[in-house]
Amino acid sequence: MEESIWYDYKNYNASYTKLNRNITTEVCIIGGGITGISIAYELMKKNIPFILLEKDTIADKVTSKSSAKVTSQHGLIYHEIAKKYGLRHAKLYLEANEKAIKNIEKIVEEENINCDFREEAHYIYTQDKNRTSAIQDEYITLKKLDQKHIELVKKLPIPLECVLALKVDKQACFNPRNYTLGLAKILSKKRKCLYEHVTINQIKKEKNHYLIFTDKAQVTAKRVILATHYPIKDIPGFYFFKMYQDTSYVIAVDIEKQDYTGMYIRVEDPIFSLRAIKKKERTILLAGGNGHKTGDVNIENRYQFLESYVKKMYPNSKVLKRWNTQDCISLDNIPYIGEFSTYFPNFYVATGFNKWGMTTSNIAAHIIADKILKRKNPYEEVFKATRYHAFKNIPKVYHMLNQTTRSLLLYKLKIKKDLIDTLPNNTGKIMKVEGKKVGVYKDEKGKVYTIFPYCSHLKCLLTFNALDKTWDCPCHGSRFDIYGNVLNSPASKALK
Repeated sequence: MEESIWYDYKNYNASYTKLNRNITTEVCIIGGGITGISIAYELMKKNIPFILLEKDTIADKVTSKSSAKVTSQHGLIYHEIAKKYGLRHAKLYLEANEKAIKNIEKIVEEENINCDFREEAHYIYTQDKNRTSAIQDEYITLKKLDQKHIELVKKLPIPLECVLALKVDKQACFNPRNYTLGLAKILSKKRKCLYEHVTINQIKKEKNHYLIFTDKAQVTAKRVILATHYPIKDIPGFYFFKMYQDTSYVIAVDIEKQDYTGMYIRVEDPIFSLRAIKKKERTILLAGGNGHKTGDVNIENRYQFLESYVKKMYPNSKVLKRWNTQDCISLDNIPYIGEFSTYFPNFYVATGFNKWGMTTSNIAAHIIADKILKRKNPYEEVFKATRYHAFKNIPKVYHMLNQTTRSLLLYKLKIKKDLIDTLPNNTGKIMKVEGKKVGVYKDEKGKVYTIFPYCSHLKCLLTFNALDKTWDCPCHGSRFDIYGNVLNSPASKALK
Protein backbone atom coordinates (compact mmCIF):
# COMPACT_ATOMS: atom_id res chain seq x y z
CA MET A 1 0.00 0.00 0.00
CA GLU A 2 1.26 3.45 -0.92
CA GLU A 3 2.26 5.97 1.76
CA SER A 4 0.04 9.04 2.15
CA ILE A 5 1.01 12.58 1.20
CA TRP A 6 1.66 13.47 4.85
CA TYR A 7 5.02 11.71 4.74
CA ASP A 8 6.15 14.35 2.23
CA TYR A 9 5.60 17.14 4.79
CA LYS A 10 7.34 15.72 7.83
CA ASN A 11 8.60 18.45 10.18
CA TYR A 12 9.43 16.21 13.12
CA ASN A 13 11.95 13.39 13.23
CA ALA A 14 11.84 11.16 16.25
CA SER A 15 12.52 7.58 17.23
CA TYR A 16 11.66 5.90 20.48
CA THR A 17 13.20 3.03 22.35
CA LYS A 18 12.00 -0.56 22.45
CA LEU A 19 10.63 -1.95 25.69
CA ASN A 20 13.28 -4.33 27.00
CA ARG A 21 12.65 -4.31 30.75
CA ASN A 22 9.74 -4.84 33.13
CA ILE A 23 7.94 -1.63 34.13
CA THR A 24 5.39 -0.71 36.77
CA THR A 25 3.29 2.38 36.07
CA GLU A 26 0.05 4.11 36.99
CA VAL A 27 -1.40 4.05 33.45
CA CYS A 28 -0.50 2.04 30.35
CA ILE A 29 -1.74 3.49 27.06
CA ILE A 30 -1.82 1.01 24.18
CA GLY A 31 -1.67 2.68 20.76
CA GLY A 32 0.52 5.52 19.46
CA GLY A 33 -1.75 7.21 16.95
CA ILE A 34 -3.36 10.62 17.41
CA THR A 35 -5.73 9.26 20.07
CA GLY A 36 -3.12 7.55 22.24
CA ILE A 37 -0.73 10.51 21.98
CA SER A 38 -3.53 13.01 22.72
CA ILE A 39 -4.49 11.03 25.83
CA ALA A 40 -0.83 10.86 26.88
CA TYR A 41 -0.49 14.64 26.47
CA GLU A 42 -3.55 15.24 28.64
CA LEU A 43 -2.26 12.85 31.33
CA MET A 44 1.10 14.63 31.28
CA LYS A 45 -0.60 17.98 31.88
CA LYS A 46 -2.46 16.47 34.83
CA ASN A 47 0.73 14.90 36.26
CA ILE A 48 -0.58 11.33 35.95
CA PRO A 49 2.31 8.83 35.46
CA PHE A 50 2.01 6.70 32.30
CA ILE A 51 3.79 4.83 29.57
CA LEU A 52 2.61 4.35 25.97
CA LEU A 53 3.15 1.21 23.90
CA GLU A 54 2.95 1.24 20.07
CA LYS A 55 3.14 -1.88 17.95
CA ASP A 56 4.72 -0.13 14.97
CA THR A 57 5.85 3.51 14.96
CA ILE A 58 4.28 6.65 16.44
CA ALA A 59 1.76 8.46 14.19
CA ASP A 60 1.68 5.77 11.50
CA LYS A 61 -1.29 3.65 10.33
CA VAL A 62 -4.68 5.39 10.41
CA THR A 63 -3.43 8.74 11.76
CA SER A 64 -1.12 9.29 8.79
CA LYS A 65 -3.81 8.33 6.28
CA SER A 66 -6.48 10.75 7.45
CA SER A 67 -7.69 13.72 5.42
CA ALA A 68 -7.56 15.51 8.81
CA LYS A 69 -10.62 17.74 8.86
CA VAL A 70 -10.91 19.26 12.32
CA THR A 71 -14.66 19.76 12.32
CA SER A 72 -17.79 19.27 14.39
CA GLN A 73 -19.92 18.59 11.30
CA HIS A 74 -19.65 14.83 10.86
CA GLY A 75 -22.03 14.46 7.97
CA LEU A 76 -25.76 14.94 8.56
CA ILE A 77 -25.55 13.67 12.11
CA TYR A 78 -27.29 16.14 14.39
CA HIS A 79 -30.80 15.68 13.05
CA GLU A 80 -30.41 11.90 13.50
CA ILE A 81 -28.99 12.18 17.04
CA ALA A 82 -31.79 14.56 18.06
CA LYS A 83 -34.41 12.23 16.57
CA LYS A 84 -33.03 9.17 18.40
CA TYR A 85 -31.84 10.61 21.71
CA GLY A 86 -33.20 14.14 21.98
CA LEU A 87 -31.92 17.68 21.45
CA ARG A 88 -29.90 17.71 24.69
CA HIS A 89 -27.86 14.70 23.52
CA ALA A 90 -27.23 16.36 20.16
CA LYS A 91 -26.24 19.64 21.80
CA LEU A 92 -23.69 17.90 24.03
CA TYR A 93 -22.21 16.11 21.00
CA LEU A 94 -21.92 19.46 19.21
CA GLU A 95 -20.40 21.22 22.23
CA ALA A 96 -17.82 18.46 22.73
CA ASN A 97 -16.63 18.67 19.13
CA GLU A 98 -16.64 22.48 18.97
CA LYS A 99 -14.61 22.57 22.18
CA ALA A 100 -12.19 20.03 20.69
CA ILE A 101 -11.52 22.33 17.71
CA LYS A 102 -10.60 25.15 20.11
CA ASN A 103 -8.51 22.79 22.29
CA ILE A 104 -6.46 21.62 19.31
CA GLU A 105 -5.91 25.17 18.07
CA LYS A 106 -4.77 26.19 21.56
CA ILE A 107 -2.34 23.25 21.79
CA VAL A 108 -0.85 24.08 18.39
CA GLU A 109 -0.31 27.72 19.39
CA GLU A 110 0.99 27.12 22.92
CA GLU A 111 3.30 24.26 21.97
CA ASN A 112 4.36 25.87 18.68
CA ILE A 113 3.62 22.73 16.66
CA ASN A 114 4.36 23.11 12.95
CA CYS A 115 1.38 21.25 11.46
CA ASP A 116 -0.20 23.77 9.03
CA PHE A 117 -3.26 24.32 11.21
CA ARG A 118 -5.67 26.76 9.58
CA GLU A 119 -9.31 27.74 9.81
CA GLU A 120 -11.59 26.68 6.94
CA ALA A 121 -15.32 26.53 6.30
CA HIS A 122 -16.81 23.05 5.91
CA TYR A 123 -19.54 22.47 3.31
CA ILE A 124 -21.94 19.51 3.33
CA TYR A 125 -23.46 19.53 -0.14
CA THR A 126 -25.76 17.58 -2.40
CA GLN A 127 -25.97 17.26 -6.17
CA ASP A 128 -29.32 15.46 -5.89
CA LYS A 129 -32.46 17.56 -5.56
CA ASN A 130 -34.09 14.69 -3.64
CA ARG A 131 -31.54 15.11 -0.81
CA THR A 132 -32.08 18.82 -0.15
CA SER A 133 -34.65 18.13 2.57
CA ALA A 134 -32.05 16.21 4.59
CA ILE A 135 -29.71 19.22 4.49
CA GLN A 136 -32.57 21.55 5.44
CA ASP A 137 -33.49 19.29 8.40
CA GLU A 138 -29.87 19.40 9.58
CA TYR A 139 -29.80 23.18 9.32
CA ILE A 140 -33.03 23.52 11.35
CA THR A 141 -31.70 21.16 14.03
CA LEU A 142 -28.39 23.03 14.28
CA LYS A 143 -30.29 26.31 14.71
CA LYS A 144 -32.15 24.72 17.63
CA LEU A 145 -28.78 23.68 19.05
CA ASP A 146 -27.61 27.32 18.87
CA GLN A 147 -24.88 26.65 16.28
CA LYS A 148 -24.24 30.21 15.08
CA HIS A 149 -21.69 29.64 12.31
CA ILE A 150 -24.00 28.10 9.69
CA GLU A 151 -25.90 29.06 6.56
CA LEU A 152 -27.54 27.40 3.57
CA VAL A 153 -25.95 28.18 0.19
CA LYS A 154 -26.72 27.14 -3.38
CA LYS A 155 -23.30 27.83 -4.86
CA LEU A 156 -19.84 26.66 -3.80
CA PRO A 157 -16.62 28.73 -4.07
CA ILE A 158 -14.96 25.99 -6.16
CA PRO A 159 -15.99 24.61 -9.59
CA LEU A 160 -18.24 21.92 -8.14
CA GLU A 161 -21.93 21.57 -9.01
CA CYS A 162 -24.27 21.88 -6.07
CA VAL A 163 -28.05 21.94 -5.54
CA LEU A 164 -27.83 22.89 -1.86
CA ALA A 165 -25.12 23.01 0.79
CA LEU A 166 -24.83 23.58 4.52
CA LYS A 167 -21.87 25.86 5.21
CA VAL A 168 -20.28 25.62 8.66
CA ASP A 169 -17.73 28.34 9.46
CA LYS A 170 -14.83 28.33 11.97
CA GLN A 171 -13.80 24.74 11.30
CA ALA A 172 -10.20 23.74 10.58
CA CYS A 173 -7.72 21.33 9.02
CA PHE A 174 -4.07 20.40 9.64
CA ASN A 175 -1.32 17.86 9.04
CA PRO A 176 -2.27 14.98 11.39
CA ARG A 177 1.14 13.31 11.29
CA ASN A 178 3.05 16.46 12.20
CA TYR A 179 0.53 17.32 14.93
CA THR A 180 0.88 13.86 16.52
CA LEU A 181 4.67 13.77 16.16
CA GLY A 182 4.83 17.28 17.60
CA LEU A 183 2.94 16.15 20.71
CA ALA A 184 5.12 13.03 20.94
CA LYS A 185 8.27 15.17 20.89
CA ILE A 186 6.94 17.20 23.83
CA LEU A 187 6.13 14.01 25.75
CA SER A 188 9.55 12.48 25.13
CA LYS A 189 11.29 15.63 26.35
CA LYS A 190 9.46 15.42 29.66
CA ARG A 191 10.27 11.78 30.36
CA LYS A 192 11.02 8.41 28.78
CA CYS A 193 7.48 7.18 28.32
CA LEU A 194 6.95 6.23 24.64
CA TYR A 195 7.88 2.78 23.36
CA GLU A 196 7.71 1.64 19.73
CA HIS A 197 7.73 -1.83 18.14
CA VAL A 198 6.07 -3.47 21.13
CA THR A 199 3.93 -6.53 20.41
CA ILE A 200 1.34 -7.24 23.11
CA ASN A 201 0.58 -10.92 23.55
CA GLN A 202 -1.84 -10.82 26.48
CA ILE A 203 -3.57 -8.50 28.94
CA LYS A 204 -4.45 -10.12 32.23
CA LYS A 205 -6.57 -8.71 35.05
CA GLU A 206 -5.27 -9.17 38.59
CA LYS A 207 -6.94 -8.04 41.84
CA ASN A 208 -6.11 -4.34 41.69
CA HIS A 209 -3.96 -4.03 38.59
CA TYR A 210 -3.35 -5.35 35.06
CA LEU A 211 -0.48 -7.30 33.60
CA ILE A 212 0.44 -6.51 29.99
CA PHE A 213 2.63 -9.24 28.52
CA THR A 214 4.70 -8.11 25.54
CA ASP A 215 7.24 -9.88 23.33
CA LYS A 216 10.16 -8.53 25.39
CA ALA A 217 8.93 -7.51 28.83
CA GLN A 218 6.01 -7.19 31.22
CA VAL A 219 4.15 -4.04 32.23
CA THR A 220 2.20 -3.76 35.48
CA ALA A 221 -0.36 -0.94 35.51
CA LYS A 222 -3.26 0.14 37.71
CA ARG A 223 -5.09 1.39 34.65
CA VAL A 224 -5.07 0.48 30.95
CA ILE A 225 -6.28 2.56 27.99
CA LEU A 226 -6.93 0.90 24.63
CA ALA A 227 -6.32 3.49 21.89
CA THR A 228 -5.61 1.00 19.10
CA HIS A 229 -8.18 2.16 16.53
CA TYR A 230 -9.96 -1.20 16.82
CA PRO A 231 -9.70 -2.70 20.35
CA ILE A 232 -7.14 -5.52 20.49
CA LYS A 233 -9.02 -7.14 23.38
CA ASP A 234 -12.37 -8.78 22.60
CA ILE A 235 -13.87 -9.96 25.87
CA PRO A 236 -15.70 -8.76 27.91
CA GLY A 237 -16.18 -5.62 25.80
CA PHE A 238 -17.50 -7.43 22.68
CA TYR A 239 -16.72 -4.48 20.42
CA PHE A 240 -16.56 -6.80 17.43
CA PHE A 241 -20.34 -7.01 17.85
CA LYS A 242 -20.81 -3.25 18.27
CA MET A 243 -19.08 -1.93 15.15
CA TYR A 244 -17.51 -2.79 11.81
CA GLN A 245 -14.68 -1.38 9.67
CA ASP A 246 -15.07 0.63 6.50
CA THR A 247 -12.38 1.16 3.84
CA SER A 248 -12.25 4.46 1.95
CA TYR A 249 -9.85 5.83 -0.65
CA VAL A 250 -7.84 9.03 -1.01
CA ILE A 251 -5.87 10.64 -3.82
CA ALA A 252 -3.53 13.64 -3.58
CA VAL A 253 -3.86 15.82 -6.69
CA ASP A 254 -1.72 18.78 -7.74
CA ILE A 255 -4.05 21.51 -9.06
CA GLU A 256 -1.13 23.97 -9.37
CA LYS A 257 -1.93 27.62 -8.62
CA GLN A 258 -5.72 27.30 -8.57
CA ASP A 259 -7.61 29.50 -6.14
CA TYR A 260 -9.07 27.14 -3.58
CA THR A 261 -10.87 27.52 -0.26
CA GLY A 262 -13.04 25.35 2.01
CA MET A 263 -13.56 21.69 2.87
CA TYR A 264 -16.35 19.62 1.33
CA ILE A 265 -18.28 16.38 1.72
CA ARG A 266 -21.11 15.07 -0.44
CA VAL A 267 -24.27 13.70 1.18
CA GLU A 268 -25.21 11.02 -1.34
CA ASP A 269 -23.36 7.79 -2.13
CA PRO A 270 -20.70 7.37 -3.17
CA ILE A 271 -19.37 9.82 -0.60
CA PHE A 272 -16.92 12.40 -1.98
CA SER A 273 -14.73 14.51 0.29
CA LEU A 274 -12.34 17.40 -0.47
CA ARG A 275 -9.79 19.52 1.35
CA ALA A 276 -6.50 21.12 0.31
CA ILE A 277 -2.88 21.33 1.40
CA LYS A 278 -1.36 24.70 0.62
CA LYS A 279 2.39 24.96 0.14
CA LYS A 280 3.81 28.20 -1.23
CA GLU A 281 2.21 28.67 -4.65
CA ARG A 282 1.01 25.08 -5.03
CA THR A 283 -2.32 23.61 -3.98
CA ILE A 284 -2.54 19.86 -3.34
CA LEU A 285 -6.10 18.62 -3.27
CA LEU A 286 -7.03 15.60 -1.12
CA ALA A 287 -10.03 13.86 -2.65
CA GLY A 288 -11.45 10.94 -0.69
CA GLY A 289 -14.43 8.67 -0.24
CA ASN A 290 -16.02 5.97 -2.45
CA GLY A 291 -15.72 3.49 0.41
CA HIS A 292 -17.11 0.06 1.26
CA LYS A 293 -17.22 -2.36 4.15
CA THR A 294 -13.74 -3.81 4.62
CA GLY A 295 -13.50 -7.27 3.11
CA ASP A 296 -16.07 -6.66 0.36
CA VAL A 297 -15.32 -9.09 -2.46
CA ASN A 298 -16.62 -6.75 -5.17
CA ILE A 299 -13.95 -4.03 -5.38
CA GLU A 300 -13.58 -2.24 -8.68
CA ASN A 301 -10.92 0.42 -9.09
CA ARG A 302 -12.12 2.89 -6.49
CA TYR A 303 -9.46 5.45 -7.34
CA GLN A 304 -10.76 5.98 -10.88
CA PHE A 305 -14.01 7.47 -9.57
CA LEU A 306 -12.09 9.98 -7.46
CA GLU A 307 -9.76 10.90 -10.31
CA SER A 308 -12.59 11.46 -12.78
CA TYR A 309 -14.50 13.57 -10.25
CA VAL A 310 -11.50 15.86 -9.71
CA LYS A 311 -10.72 16.06 -13.45
CA LYS A 312 -14.17 17.53 -14.07
CA MET A 313 -13.22 20.45 -11.84
CA TYR A 314 -9.53 20.72 -12.68
CA PRO A 315 -8.82 19.13 -16.09
CA ASN A 316 -5.06 19.77 -15.95
CA SER A 317 -4.57 18.34 -12.47
CA LYS A 318 -2.01 15.61 -11.78
CA VAL A 319 -2.42 12.70 -9.37
CA LEU A 320 0.59 12.49 -7.02
CA LYS A 321 -0.37 9.72 -4.59
CA ARG A 322 -3.09 7.17 -3.87
CA TRP A 323 -3.81 5.39 -0.60
CA ASN A 324 -6.66 4.00 1.45
CA THR A 325 -7.60 3.91 5.09
CA GLN A 326 -9.95 2.15 7.49
CA ASP A 327 -12.46 3.58 9.93
CA CYS A 328 -14.38 1.92 12.76
CA ILE A 329 -18.11 2.54 12.37
CA SER A 330 -20.30 2.35 15.49
CA LEU A 331 -23.91 1.23 15.36
CA ASP A 332 -25.37 4.64 16.18
CA ASN A 333 -22.62 6.80 14.61
CA ILE A 334 -21.42 7.98 18.03
CA PRO A 335 -17.93 6.91 19.21
CA TYR A 336 -17.32 4.59 22.16
CA ILE A 337 -15.24 6.40 24.80
CA GLY A 338 -14.87 5.49 28.46
CA GLU A 339 -15.00 2.27 30.47
CA PHE A 340 -14.21 -0.78 28.34
CA SER A 341 -16.60 -2.98 30.34
CA THR A 342 -18.40 -2.89 33.67
CA TYR A 343 -16.46 -6.05 34.53
CA PHE A 344 -13.06 -4.40 33.95
CA PRO A 345 -12.64 -1.46 36.35
CA ASN A 346 -9.96 1.09 35.45
CA PHE A 347 -9.79 -0.24 31.89
CA TYR A 348 -10.72 2.31 29.21
CA VAL A 349 -11.31 2.41 25.47
CA ALA A 350 -11.62 4.97 22.66
CA THR A 351 -12.88 3.61 19.34
CA GLY A 352 -15.65 3.78 16.72
CA PHE A 353 -14.77 7.28 15.51
CA ASN A 354 -16.83 6.99 12.30
CA LYS A 355 -14.24 8.75 10.07
CA TRP A 356 -13.97 11.81 12.34
CA GLY A 357 -11.01 11.03 14.57
CA MET A 358 -9.39 14.47 14.75
CA THR A 359 -11.83 16.14 17.15
CA THR A 360 -12.84 12.82 18.70
CA SER A 361 -9.26 12.04 19.75
CA ASN A 362 -9.23 15.25 21.80
CA ILE A 363 -12.63 14.49 23.30
CA ALA A 364 -11.37 11.03 24.30
CA ALA A 365 -8.29 12.52 25.99
CA HIS A 366 -10.40 14.74 28.24
CA ILE A 367 -13.08 12.16 29.06
CA ILE A 368 -10.59 9.43 29.99
CA ALA A 369 -8.31 11.77 31.96
CA ASP A 370 -11.32 12.99 33.94
CA LYS A 371 -12.43 9.42 34.64
CA ILE A 372 -8.97 8.54 35.97
CA LEU A 373 -9.13 11.59 38.24
CA LYS A 374 -12.72 10.67 39.21
CA ARG A 375 -14.04 13.93 37.82
CA LYS A 376 -17.40 14.21 36.12
CA ASN A 377 -16.98 15.05 32.43
CA PRO A 378 -20.03 16.80 30.90
CA TYR A 379 -19.85 14.69 27.74
CA GLU A 380 -19.07 11.20 29.07
CA GLU A 381 -22.69 9.99 28.95
CA VAL A 382 -22.99 10.84 25.23
CA PHE A 383 -19.93 8.73 24.33
CA LYS A 384 -20.37 6.04 27.01
CA ALA A 385 -18.62 2.94 25.66
CA THR A 386 -20.76 0.44 27.59
CA ARG A 387 -24.06 1.88 26.32
CA TYR A 388 -26.67 -0.47 24.91
CA HIS A 389 -28.95 1.96 23.10
CA ALA A 390 -26.61 1.70 20.09
CA PHE A 391 -28.44 -1.54 19.33
CA LYS A 392 -31.60 0.43 18.56
CA ASN A 393 -30.24 0.73 15.02
CA ILE A 394 -31.77 -2.59 14.00
CA PRO A 395 -31.13 -2.37 10.20
CA LYS A 396 -27.43 -1.67 10.80
CA VAL A 397 -27.14 -4.54 13.33
CA TYR A 398 -28.87 -6.91 10.89
CA HIS A 399 -26.58 -5.88 8.03
CA MET A 400 -23.46 -6.35 10.15
CA LEU A 401 -24.54 -9.77 11.42
CA ASN A 402 -25.57 -10.85 7.94
CA GLN A 403 -22.15 -9.90 6.54
CA THR A 404 -20.38 -11.70 9.39
CA THR A 405 -22.48 -14.86 9.07
CA ARG A 406 -21.95 -14.86 5.32
CA SER A 407 -18.19 -14.86 5.83
CA LEU A 408 -18.22 -17.49 8.58
CA LEU A 409 -20.62 -19.95 6.96
CA LEU A 410 -22.29 -19.43 3.60
CA TYR A 411 -19.51 -17.91 1.53
CA LYS A 412 -17.20 -20.87 2.16
CA LEU A 413 -19.62 -23.23 0.42
CA LYS A 414 -19.53 -21.24 -2.83
CA ILE A 415 -15.79 -21.47 -3.45
CA LYS A 416 -15.08 -23.55 -6.56
CA LYS A 417 -12.23 -26.03 -6.81
CA ASP A 418 -9.38 -24.69 -8.85
CA LEU A 419 -5.72 -25.29 -9.51
CA ILE A 420 -2.96 -22.88 -8.59
CA ASP A 421 -1.47 -22.97 -12.09
CA THR A 422 -4.70 -21.60 -13.55
CA LEU A 423 -4.39 -18.42 -11.48
CA PRO A 424 -3.27 -15.41 -13.59
CA ASN A 425 -0.22 -13.43 -12.47
CA ASN A 426 -0.76 -10.50 -10.08
CA THR A 427 -4.02 -11.93 -8.68
CA GLY A 428 -5.15 -13.71 -5.52
CA LYS A 429 -7.90 -16.18 -4.75
CA ILE A 430 -9.18 -18.68 -2.21
CA MET A 431 -8.60 -22.17 -3.66
CA LYS A 432 -9.12 -25.74 -2.60
CA VAL A 433 -5.83 -27.58 -2.58
CA GLU A 434 -5.81 -31.22 -1.48
CA GLY A 435 -9.16 -30.71 0.19
CA LYS A 436 -8.11 -27.63 2.18
CA LYS A 437 -8.90 -23.96 1.59
CA VAL A 438 -5.78 -21.96 0.81
CA GLY A 439 -5.31 -18.25 0.11
CA VAL A 440 -3.13 -18.05 -2.98
CA TYR A 441 -1.48 -14.97 -4.45
CA LYS A 442 0.64 -15.07 -7.60
CA ASP A 443 2.83 -12.01 -8.16
CA GLU A 444 3.70 -10.33 -11.47
CA LYS A 445 6.57 -12.77 -12.07
CA GLY A 446 4.53 -15.84 -11.22
CA LYS A 447 5.89 -16.44 -7.71
CA VAL A 448 3.24 -18.00 -5.47
CA TYR A 449 2.49 -16.97 -1.86
CA THR A 450 0.04 -19.04 0.18
CA ILE A 451 -1.63 -18.44 3.54
CA PHE A 452 -4.16 -20.19 5.77
CA PRO A 453 -7.11 -17.92 4.85
CA TYR A 454 -8.89 -17.60 8.20
CA CYS A 455 -8.48 -14.39 10.22
CA SER A 456 -6.40 -14.91 13.36
CA HIS A 457 -8.91 -12.75 15.25
CA LEU A 458 -12.12 -14.84 15.15
CA LYS A 459 -11.46 -17.20 12.21
CA CYS A 460 -13.59 -15.44 9.57
CA LEU A 461 -12.77 -16.43 6.00
CA LEU A 462 -10.63 -13.74 4.33
CA THR A 463 -11.07 -12.15 0.92
CA PHE A 464 -8.35 -10.94 -1.45
CA ASN A 465 -8.10 -7.20 -2.04
CA ALA A 466 -6.95 -6.82 -5.65
CA LEU A 467 -6.20 -3.08 -5.28
CA ASP A 468 -3.76 -3.36 -2.37
CA LYS A 469 -2.76 -7.02 -2.71
CA THR A 470 -3.89 -7.76 0.84
CA TRP A 471 -6.07 -10.34 2.57
CA ASP A 472 -9.01 -8.56 4.25
CA CYS A 473 -11.48 -9.77 6.87
CA PRO A 474 -15.13 -8.90 6.10
CA CYS A 475 -16.19 -9.53 9.70
CA HIS A 476 -14.16 -7.02 11.71
CA GLY A 477 -11.74 -5.39 9.27
CA SER A 478 -8.38 -7.03 10.01
CA ARG A 479 -5.94 -6.91 7.08
CA PHE A 480 -2.87 -9.00 6.24
CA ASP A 481 -0.15 -8.74 3.61
CA ILE A 482 0.69 -11.54 1.16
CA TYR A 483 3.10 -13.04 3.70
CA GLY A 484 0.38 -13.18 6.38
CA ASN A 485 1.70 -10.29 8.48
CA VAL A 486 -0.90 -8.15 10.29
CA LEU A 487 -1.50 -4.75 8.71
CA ASN A 488 -4.64 -3.70 10.60
CA SER A 489 -6.21 -4.75 13.90
CA PRO A 490 -8.16 -6.24 15.65
CA ALA A 491 -6.05 -9.28 14.65
CA SER A 492 -2.73 -9.35 16.49
CA LYS A 493 -1.26 -12.65 15.24
CA ALA A 494 0.10 -13.33 11.77
CA LEU A 495 -1.51 -15.91 9.50
CA LYS A 496 0.07 -19.32 9.03
